[in-house]
Amino acid sequence: MAKLVIKQIKSGINRPGNQKRTLQALGLRMNKTVEHEATVQIRGMIAKVTHLVTVEEK
Repeated sequence: MAKLVIKQIKSGINRPGNQKRTLQALGLRMNKTVEHEATVQIRGMIAKVTHLVTVEEK
């Protein structure tokens, strides 16, 4: 399965609670990069916060 490299580029401050919790569940903080498997669940979480992160497929 493919890997996704996710980096948070915008702050979660003044965002709805569900977006803050999604960032936390993905293990993200400002300018931090994480790597996850490209599962349906992870892609759904990314879809909630696409305006706050960048995603690269590895």
